[in-house]
Amino acid sequence: MPVIKALVIGFVLDFLIGDPTFLPHPVRLVGKWISFLEGRLLNLEDSPRWQRRKGALLVFLVLLLFGLGTEALLRFVSSRSPVVLLMTRSILTAYCLAARDLERAASKVRRALERRNLQEARESVSMIVGRDTDRLNEEEVCKAAVESVAESSCDGVIAPLFYLAIGGPLLGMLYKCANTMDSMIGYRNDRYRYFGEAAARLDDVLNFIPARLSASLMIAASFLLRLDARNAFRIYRRDHDKHASPNSAHTESVVAGALRLQLAGDAWYFGKKVRKPTIGDAGKEAEPEDIKKACRIMYVAAGLGLVLLVGLRVLLF
Repeated sequence: MPVIKALVIGFVLDFLIGDPTFLPHPVRLVGKWISFLEGRLLNLEDSPRWQRRKGALLVFLVLLLFGLGTEALLRFVSSRSPVVLLMTRSILTAYCLAARDLERAASKVRRALERRNLQEARESVSMIVGRDTDRLNEEEVCKAAVESVAESSCDGVIAPLFYLAIGGPLLGMLYKCANTMDSMIGYRNDRYRYFGEAAARLDDVLNFIPARLSASLMIAASFLLRLDARNAFRIYRRDHDKHASPNSAHTESVVAGALRLQLAGDAWYFGKKVRKPTIGDAGKEAEPEDIKKACRIMYVAAGLGLVLLVGLRVLLF
């Protein structure tokens, strides 16, 4: 029951207020630790084998530090009172979730597009995507925001919920560490091709089940929102494997089908054009309202996921 209480309270906290900007966010600390270790370990003159080994060492050290830190914090507050422990668990749970902050960031892009301020929209969308945004037109900015919401619905919301339901804040924080490492060094470019391999593979493994669960929940959410759930299922079956990652296209294909958009395709990363297959059918032009619809799909899918995971937790534990 303590895990369930913290899960529900943390979910509500994230939904209502998101991450307070005046408090230090654990993920920012994770990012600083990753950057510190990268500066000490990464040497592009090393052989691919040594770069892989050092990358794996970084993964181990990040998980070790924040795993032990989270466990130590929970043990410390458990000696105070059950109420303090529940509050701490709930706050850590909320920190693991990013639905509210993702919706805020996506809405900032939408509002800039509605004002026809392309430069502001590009700058805003650059905060939530990894690609270069300086060449994007209005529709491409809109699609980039929709894609980000679709993909982050898994690794920013439903996947953390999945691990929080299994192992509480400790497992939730370990997942966030893995996801942050992937977002920082899990690139297949000249700098991180070998050094970031362990981080990328770990993230792929951890998201394997959540990505497929997220897709199912988002199809159900599309039905409840009276979007094109039938097309979402059709595009999902056809396009769920059209991505270099074994997981990313699952949620993107659902949203592409539900909104009748064509997403993905070629994009620029670090000044180089990367060829990528498209997801969904061409035809409808993306518009700012699609960003709002994608956020609604995310929220409803997250709510369904919470109910499902709490129910499974009650039945199985």
